[in-house]
Amino acid sequence: MEQKVSSTLSGLEGELKGTFYPLTGMSKDTQQKLIDDHFLFKEGDRFLQAANACRFWPTGRGIYHNDAKTFLVWCNEEDHLRIISMQMGGDLGAVFRRLVTGVNDIEKRLPFSHHDRFFFFRLGFLTFCPTNLGTTVRASVHIKVPKLAANKAKLEEVASKYNLQVRGTRGEHTEAEGGIYDISNKRRMGLTEFDAVKEMYDGIQELIKIEKEL
Repeated sequence: MEQKVSSTLSGLEGELKGTFYPLTGMSKDTQQKLIDDHFLFKEGDRFLQAANACRFWPTGRGIYHNDAKTFLVWCNEEDHLRIISMQMGGDLGAVFRRLVTGVNDIEKRLPFSHHDRFFFFRLGFLTFCPTNLGTTVRASVHIKVPKLAANKAKLEEVASKYNLQVRGTRGEHTEAEGGIYDISNKRRMGLTEFDAVKEMYDGIQELIKIEKEL
């Protein structure tokens, strides 16, 4: 899997052109650089270990990023592939367009597993993590809302209304630091990729509005 992904990504051009870093044999300097950039993922928790997601760690794992560090691919961190587009600021359109371009370029060379029908349900893209089935899209922003951080009930109320997941910026099961949260869409199945991103966008707009009013 890692060899397939590495050779596929080496063919990306233009804005997506970059470097693949295998975890096996990674130098200390490269490791520290990736940690400083918040790119380097860690071995999974006891639940992932029990599900055999961490066998032979770190063999077969790797990280790719483009020169601008706005496009990343994780290989075998948990799901076989995690394709990431990100940048500072609020230009959601630019982030989404880059993601779509990257996904399409990769899929031309490396077809994704897709399940069209299961009784009355469409499973969509097949992933190791069952919560990512469907569109697989998790659109998130890191946003500082200190007033809402002090009013957790209101924050959770808005999150529930817009189907949002609220967590700390260091990942699942982490607390917010300095009033900064990672806010993302909760639903992956039963809606389009655009709708998944739109849910997050609408929820963030509402959170910003309430934060300013408090």
